[in-house]
Amino acid sequence: MPHGRGRGHGRGQGRGRGHGRGQGRQRVMSFLQPCLLFLLTRGEAHGYSLLDGLEEFGFDRYQFDSSLAYRALRNMEDVGWVDSRWDDASQGPRRRVYQILPEGQTRLTIWMDDLRHTRDEINRLLQTYEKEIGRPVDL
Repeated sequence: MPHGRGRGHGRGQGRGRGHGRGQGRQRVMSFLQPCLLFLLTRGEAHGYSLLDGLEEFGFDRYQFDSSLAYRALRNMEDVGWVDSRWDDASQGPRRRVYQILPEGQTRLTIWMDDLRHTRDEINRLLQTYEKEIGRPVDL
């Protein structure tokens, strides 16, 4: 997980919607990592195919900063969730091939449980809002 979440760091911390620029990137990384781990449960993959696979989760390949995916892969490799090696067998330039490690599988399971719990909390809030306010929430 990312470090440096202490108070008073960055612009606009705790001031409503005026979050610093890093906040949006942090949210992307928090969603990006479990998506990449899930894609790697399907088998080894190089970065280009992982970028293509992210479209399944709503990432637009042409608007998404691909360097974030490579940074996430490096970070996950640093903490022992994925491993990589150079693929010399492919024609053309060498490419890194990534695979998920057992620690990554464990972390992905934890993330999925947390996402289910968060989804349930959001659904409860929406249902309570709709019941008490009397109108549905447009999503």
